[in-house]
Amino acid sequence: MTEQDHVTVNEPRGPVNNGEGHQYVFYGVGADWMIRKRVESLRITREDRVRLADRFVPPVGYRVAADRLAKPGSVVLLEGPPGSGRRAAAIMLLHGFGEDGDADEESVRFEELPVMGKDESPFVPGMGDRFLLDLSGIADEEVYDEAQRRLAARRSQVQEAGAHMVVVLPSGMEHAHPPDLESHTVRLGRPRGVAVVTRYLRMDRIPFRTADLGSADLQHLCDRSPMRELARLARLVRAAHDSGRFGADFAGWLDQSMHAVTDRADEVGRQVASVRTAPERALLLATAMFEEARADIVYQAWHGLMKTVKHEEEATTELARTDFGERLAGLGIERDPDGRLHFGRLAYAEAVRTYFWTNFPGVRDDLREWIGRAAGLRGLTTDDRVNVVIRFGERALAVGRPDHLFDLLECWADSTTGTPCDLRAVAALELGLGHERFGGWFRKRIYERVVRSGSLSDGLARVLTAACVRSLSSTHPDQAVVRLHYLAAGKGEAAREAREALLDLVGRDRRLYRLLIDRLRDRARREPRGAEPHLRLLSVLLRSDRAPDPPAWPDLFLGWEVVFSQPPTELWNPMVSSWLNTVAGDSTQKMALDVMVGATRGRAIALHRLYTIACGWAESARHPARAAVATLFWQYIDHVQYARADAGPRITEEAR
Repeated sequence: MTEQDHVTVNEPRGPVNNGEGHQYVFYGVGADWMIRKRVESLRITREDRVRLADRFVPPVGYRVAADRLAKPGSVVLLEGPPGSGRRAAAIMLLHGFGEDGDADEESVRFEELPVMGKDESPFVPGMGDRFLLDLSGIADEEVYDEAQRRLAARRSQVQEAGAHMVVVLPSGMEHAHPPDLESHTVRLGRPRGVAVVTRYLRMDRIPFRTADLGSADLQHLCDRSPMRELARLARLVRAAHDSGRFGADFAGWLDQSMHAVTDRADEVGRQVASVRTAPERALLLATAMFEEARADIVYQAWHGLMKTVKHEEEATTELARTDFGERLAGLGIERDPDGRLHFGRLAYAEAVRTYFWTNFPGVRDDLREWIGRAAGLRGLTTDDRVNVVIRFGERALAVGRPDHLFDLLECWADSTTGTPCDLRAVAALELGLGHERFGGWFRKRIYERVVRSGSLSDGLARVLTAACVRSLSSTHPDQAVVRLHYLAAGKGEAAREAREALLDLVGRDRRLYRLLIDRLRDRARREPRGAEPHLRLLSVLLRSDRAPDPPAWPDLFLGWEVVFSQPPTELWNPMVSSWLNTVAGDSTQKMALDVMVGATRGRAIALHRLYTIACGWAESARHPARAAVATLFWQYIDHVQYARADAGPRITEEAR
């Protein structure tokens, strides 16, 4: 039951570079931590889609939707009950267009569109691009009306461009669906729950027999639970198997997992009701937050929590009180041979955390303050720290307090000294960006912070840069470019790192390259007094080693036109010299000379400056190839000087 017809490599243990370009490594906060820590994510990178495809069971109606989506310019709307896997089906429908090979995958976009809010850059779809619009979280008719107006505009653009878009419609709003889209709507049925669980277990290589899934209780769960709960059940079976603490047979793993998804909340409620003293309740919560950490660490965290909530210490000496081991045993907390603590029941710690955040709303601010300090305790490993961040973040987001998570990551980042990113802050921000409900909130909050980039600490700037590179560039690349641009416009080492990250990101995508050129041109023209940072970045972007291959001559012309129209002219030399070097080594790139000269728009001062740069370049290393390139460049300059002043570059359709 564990055989499969291909190999999937999961959970790499080190940095992996699977393409060209620079590799940015943020140790401890790679993209795989969300999978390792069992965190659900919004991200729809190719790796995520492949992993989902391995576990996906098509629902009823899926083939109808796939057939409708196959036509270029098609828009398919998915309708179905909550928990039926609508979002997963939408992602898989779009993913189907990338199954024929990597070339197709590299040449088209796969992006999720924001539901609401002002677009930070124009929506310009291209042939074959794929877009997901998830409206399933909308519950307000006024908001839905606005979303429909935006959908109508995007649908028209998708159709004209020959792209593909899948829209997940909100449940319970059928009366408000636009009638003109009825023919584009496909209703999905619920997949067989047992088939979903089976698929997950097989992909996780859990040994079992078909008969092991035949119990009435499991069938009842599979028939009624949302798809995400069934996926969680399968993950819990894997966790029980991997832990080695719940027997050696599938029946024991499944039994623990079934109890974890059905009974744990009631069990925790009964335990908390029976434990009335603050120290015992605090120890219960501290262990739930720091489960699998060493006992001494949990002890420190426990006392930190009691101090935070202002619990008065007992007047007697510690030697006269109940010892720590007895307290642990009384709460059902076990200590393994390595001295690490865990609960005796599977997923009990998660249920404890959920209970306290749900039923003690008055202490949430105190818990934020406590975790802010406790996540930095000496002796915590990297995994311990990330575990604590994820556990706190999940609870804060579940009760609608994304600000608690952002406040903490800012505090951690601001306190960082030196060049490394604070891994707690990056993990917290990636968790927020990947959250289905609050991902947009975090993207907006990042934007608000980078617009005032002058007020950012280097630590926070590095964390925001890391999040843009590792997360946002995969899900919302245009927004990543916008935010990195603001970060790159600052001063200091952190701004330099943001510039490198930005240049590397756009250098791998011709569309993003043009987007950044347009942004820099616009800012340089709108802010003449503060144009230098944008011109400096633009001049680096327009060097030969940063340009796409083959070069996008029309885009380069637009950028050069702005650089050559404004001071400071010292920015020109490295940019122009880079292209002279390129042409000297590859004569097929000589179009660069003509385009650069044309970008001066015949301005005599600019032409004279280009002539001077070429002279210095040719003299700096006497070589026949350099002399030939410089001579050709001078000929183009002479030609423009005697031509009409407003003549543009001679860019042929072939050169485009």
